[in-house]
Amino acid sequence: MKIVRVHTDEGISYGGVEPEGVRLYQGSPLVAWEPTEVVVPFAQAHLLAPVFPTKVVAVGRNYVAHADETGSEVPNDPIIFIKPATSVIGPGSPVVYPPDSQNVQHEAELAVVVGTVARNTKAEDVQSVILGYTAGNDVTARDLQRKDGQWTRGKGFDTFCPLGPAIETELDPLLGLSIECRVNGEVRQSGSTADMVFGVAELIEFITRVMTLLPGDVILTGTPAGISSVLPGDTMEVEIEGIGVLMNPVGRL
Repeated sequence: MKIVRVHTDEGISYGGVEPEGVRLYQGSPLVAWEPTEVVVPFAQAHLLAPVFPTKVVAVGRNYVAHADETGSEVPNDPIIFIKPATSVIGPGSPVVYPPDSQNVQHEAELAVVVGTVARNTKAEDVQSVILGYTAGNDVTARDLQRKDGQWTRGKGFDTFCPLGPAIETELDPLLGLSIECRVNGEVRQSGSTADMVFGVAELIEFITRVMTLLPGDVILTGTPAGISSVLPGDTMEVEIEGIGVLMNPVGRL
């Protein structure tokens, strides 16, 4: 099932994607929800970020080729950091180029959406805490990250975490989902979830030993090789097999 969050004339609602449009639901898939009789045509449904997390836990250097291109070693344990909830935006919303940076880059990533409270979750039990998967873009002010080593500063600006377009509940990253990022139609990144150093189960087990994940929280699982710079006026598209295309323009204040 593809779950979306939309803004319509009825207000903001969760919905399920159907051939004719988006069927609106009462409630939330994170608690309890029921379908309504209302189906909104796609042209009238403004997609928002499919979930609004309390936190986004991101993973660094989780693809060997990406670690190589940054001149870094592959870690023995997952490298994790936090992107604030205020960095989250949805499909079509602009990523704002901060005035403090001269080098903003895209990072296409598979995003895991947590469906229940998760603490000290074992790898063999992770399916019970996952709602589904969506596409994410771990936008990074690379010059600021390298300048002072503060990953949170370089990656935590408002609008620096596009998510969407939908949460797909029936995917298996172990099958090797293709991940691609295009800038103005040009392919910049092309990889597969099969190439992750630490899989989703390992990541959730590691992260939940550190912190409690709440319903709606998001894990960004790392980016494949091919990161590159973007400029105001560019358009970024992150496409993940089985999920869809997450498109965001780059703007400036």
